[in-house]
Amino acid sequence: GRALQTVNPPNASVGTAQLADDAVTADKIASGAVANTPYFYGELASNQTISRGAFTKVTGLTQNELDSASAFDGTTFTVPSGQGGKYYLEGVVTGDYQTIGEDGENTLVVIYKNGSQIKSAKIQQGGTQNMREVTVTASGIFTLSASDTIELYAYLLDASGGTADVQSDRTSLMGYKIIE
Repeated sequence: GRALQTVNPPNASVGTAQLADDAVTADKIASGAVANTPYFYGELASNQTISRGAFTKVTGLTQNELDSASAFDGTTFTVPSGQGGKYYLEGVVTGDYQTIGEDGENTLVVIYKNGSQIKSAKIQQGGTQNMREVTVTASGIFTLSASDTIELYAYLLDASGGTADVQSDRTSLMGYKIIE
């Protein structure tokens, strides 16, 4: 008879090269270890009237809301403690000029970090052409630290001088931490 025994390798002695290609499955990875978390998303729940030519914070982004870290209150995302890093952020604003002559001239979407603009996008229409609805998207990758805040702003300008609406079903703010 031969003596049989089980030998475990010492801690930290097995590297990637020693693992078979299919040795690690999703079942063996801790929950959230490879997900882009935290993440958040919210659509505007009802139209919001915007004063002509004024940067206005979009509030009430609670429709179809997703929030993996309870860090988004429907208006402001606050980076949770220990979750600083690179984030993909995207803001979408749809200006609705239907009730004021369908003569939109400028539609801007702006992403704010800690009360200051970090990214914007604009569609500007000159001349006599009418614009009833205009959708503008701003996105990018940004370095965020714990307690940084992210908010969505809109700027709408029309030729007739009235107030326009930010459309509820096509205005949103979202973001997620990028795995590095």
